[in-house]
Amino acid sequence: MTEQYVAPWMVPILWILILSYGFFTVLLYVLWKFLPSNNKKQSSTSNFISIIIPVRNEQDNIENLLTDLEKQSFPYERFEVLVVDDSSTDQTAAIVQRLSLHSACSISLISLPDIPTSSPKKRAIETAINQAKGNLIVTTDGDCRVKSGWLQAISDCHVSSKAKLISGPVTFFRETSFTDHLQTVEFSSLIGSGASAIAAGFPSLCNGANLAYEKSAFFAVNGYDGVHHIASGDDEFLMHKISSKYPGSIKFLKNPEAIVSTKAHTEWPLFFKQRKRWASKWKHYESRTPLVLALYIFACNLSVIIAGLLCLSGNISTQNFGILLLIKCAPEWLFLGTILHFLKKSVSIFFIPFTQVLYPFYVCFFGLIVQKPEYEWKGRKLR
Repeated sequence: MTEQYVAPWMVPILWILILSYGFFTVLLYVLWKFLPSNNKKQSSTSNFISIIIPVRNEQDNIENLLTDLEKQSFPYERFEVLVVDDSSTDQTAAIVQRLSLHSACSISLISLPDIPTSSPKKRAIETAINQAKGNLIVTTDGDCRVKSGWLQAISDCHVSSKAKLISGPVTFFRETSFTDHLQTVEFSSLIGSGASAIAAGFPSLCNGANLAYEKSAFFAVNGYDGVHHIASGDDEFLMHKISSKYPGSIKFLKNPEAIVSTKAHTEWPLFFKQRKRWASKWKHYESRTPLVLALYIFACNLSVIIAGLLCLSGNISTQNFGILLLIKCAPEWLFLGTILHFLKKSVSIFFIPFTQVLYPFYVCFFGLIVQKPEYEWKGRKLR
């Protein structure tokens, strides 16, 4: 009986939301396609880069990353590596110290005291920035891998664009399982939508695994002041602050050489904790754009679930439900396929339909679960 009263006014809202989502996804595709590629080599002498790598218990990964940095085409005398060890309980610090003695590039280990803090990663980055020599700060994570042209691409983009902050592409290592491909597709949607939003002049998403910004801009916006109490968001909150002070100064680095790779999660509890940490940020946004966008994406994905329930209850015909799915899924396939091709993940394109089935439930689940603020990072419970 209730469905007879709900469906008449709900169905038009579902059509409006899903139609708008289809147009929105097409707009993202157009913005991505017209986003200029940053492939022109510029003079490297104007930048000195400080690479900051916050780590905790990364003994299995840190040597690979430092080896990649030693293979950079960017001149050794124009960059330094600052590894900030946040009280690791394994051999991370010893490995960094050993490699620093024989590396062709400058590697320094900064050890942090094991003192409770609401935001360990922000503390690590701030500590390193205060010791950094570079005019350009570049951050990545201890479990990442980078290409030999990574720093050169970042420097070229900075020189040519005069950007205050540069967001770079991130993806996963070579996929070996079904779930790896699903994570790659899902992650590509974040990278692509973040890049398109930057191109539109409304920066919303970026990733600290591949981020660069002027040290002077960091201090000009008082770093992480105002967001120290939030454990996550060392990347996006900073981008929003810099964008607010310097409108039009945020750029996305659309260059294959700049792609940073990291590990997909093989353990679902870790995946859950990471996504919960990411999703917890939206309610703290001071800028209206990312907040409205987060609520809009939640509403559109919830609409797909509701439309499916109304179809099962006979309030929407199977034909109309199929049309709604096509309106949502076809533009997504086009957009995600383009991003995956850029990331050199063409095989993952075939897994887009599986992601499209799961994604509405995924978005709604994490949108609701983050109402409980506590979560865990690197063995620490944070809020």
